[in-house]
Amino acid sequence: MTVLVTGAAGFIGFSVCERLLEAGVRIVGVDVLNSYYEPALKRARLARLQQFPHFSFHYLDIATTDMEAAIPASVRGEITEILHFAAQAGVRHSIEAPLAFADANVRGQVAMLEFARHLPALKHMVYASSSSVYGRNQALPFRESDRVDQPGSFYAVSKRSGELAAECYQHLYDLPLTGLRFFTVYGPWGRPDMAYYKFAKAIMSGEPVTLYEGNCLARDFTFITDVVDAICKIMQIPPTGKARLLNIGNNAPESVSRLVGLLEQSLNRTANIHLTARPEADVEYTWASIEKVQTLIDWSPRTDLPSGVDLFTRWFLEYETKVTAI
Repeated sequence: MTVLVTGAAGFIGFSVCERLLEAGVRIVGVDVLNSYYEPALKRARLARLQQFPHFSFHYLDIATTDMEAAIPASVRGEITEILHFAAQAGVRHSIEAPLAFADANVRGQVAMLEFARHLPALKHMVYASSSSVYGRNQALPFRESDRVDQPGSFYAVSKRSGELAAECYQHLYDLPLTGLRFFTVYGPWGRPDMAYYKFAKAIMSGEPVTLYEGNCLARDFTFITDVVDAICKIMQIPPTGKARLLNIGNNAPESVSRLVGLLEQSLNRTANIHLTARPEADVEYTWASIEKVQTLIDWSPRTDLPSGVDLFTRWFLEYETKVTAI
């Protein structure tokens, strides 16, 4: 088995790579290490992966690079699975820089589908979508069968476009494709642009923790280990006949205020709360129905929010101490 992982230095990509490498799987990693958040964290993740002899890395931008030219034919011929996690992230950032999302998330998705359809040994391509595609949907929990034609951000537009492109390529070329709609993934080695990480940094530094006004803001926080478990199982079960979409969430939404309280407890610090109005791009509530993925792979999340926050803060304190010391 040889697995090509795009976004290999990103949060989810890195975490899946590490799990597969520990199991002896050969990984071909691809990443451009963009500067949306500090590349030092991406380089630190990559350094861990490069300790494995069966990991190879290609520094390239999938949206602008000829993948067939960049990946040697001898390697292309052995790729059996693709895990496509490279993307431009950030709901609010998509309001400021929509063209970056069109390039990375739409053009990049099409580039990977084009690359995938010419791989002779490919059994399955799994790609990252997002809970953001549910947009302004008011029905809870979010189900894969729900309409997703009222996006709340351009990030959602770019991810839904990726799903539609996959549906088209499955129809035209019979590609085995599964899209995963991730719900607020968090944990060790996580993304500094996400709220839980920002909250932790602000609490430790005594800076204001910005929360949105109102008591209903909640997210379906999903711990990274549970997400990796799901990905590794799904990867081994390609769909037949049509493209597949699956929610990957905790099926247990928690208030953001409770998250802050757990961070305070775990970090042994008090947050300086600053309330502000919720931006239009940020939805009030997310909640994943996971019946479909449970039927497919008999998977359920095992990490509750207090346990996940504790595991994250242990890593956070160690990592941030190292960064500060440099």
